[in-house]
Formats: sequence, structure tokens, C-alpha cells
Amino acid sequence: QVQLVESGGGLVQAGGSLRLSCAASGRTFSTYGMGWFRQAPGKEREFVAAISWNGGIYADSVKGRFTISRDNAKNTVYLQMNSLKPEDTAVYYCATEMSGKYSDPDSYNYWGQGTQVTVSS
Repeated sequence: QVQLVESGGGLVQAGGSLRLSCAASGRTFSTYGMGWFRQAPGKEREFVAAISWNGGIYADSVKGRFTISRDNAKNTVYLQMNSLKPEDTAVYYCATEMSGKYSDPDSYNYWGQGTQVTVSS
């Protein structure tokens, strides 16, 4: 069993930055791929970024603006979000990935409760 707790969301103006954190319980954290998804009101959950042993994978919509990283010693994965846009407004979720299909939410088995990010124009 893995528990994930996101933090770092908030209200920011367009062009600003936020860093999300996702703290994981469990001693097997380093064996999981980790991903971030987001869901805006009335929209489906969408892939944002993931990190594997080969590095970061990003949705086209955030490439060059967001950076995913992890600190296995702290059991934490981060999402640095720069140059934020109003369309980035959503609830952001982190999750653990099991099968290598990083952009597929069905490939993730544990999810956090989410953290709200709101970008004002």
C-alpha cells in the first residue's frame, strides 16, 4: 500500500511559478515510476508529466515550462511549473505507475487526493 499526499498548489498570476510536491509513504517508493495528472472542471483527467529511470516525460502542452523530478531519499516527487497560463488551472494529482505506459491513467495504481492550482489572467 502506498499513500500519496500532494501539496504546493495555490493561486498565482499568469507567468508565475509554483512547485508541487508529492510525498509518498512506503519503502518501495524508488521502484515506482511517478506521474502527475490534472483535471479541470468539466474535463477528463489528462497526463502532465512522468518520471522513470530514463528521466522526464511531458505532455506537449507543458513541455519546456514544467519539470518533474524526484528525491528518493525523501520519498518525494516534484513538479516545478513555470510560465503558468490560465489554461493550467486544474486539480493536480500525483500517482504511482506500474507498466511503463506513462501517459495512460489506467497504468497508475495509487493516487493522491489532489492539490488545486489556479492561474489568474
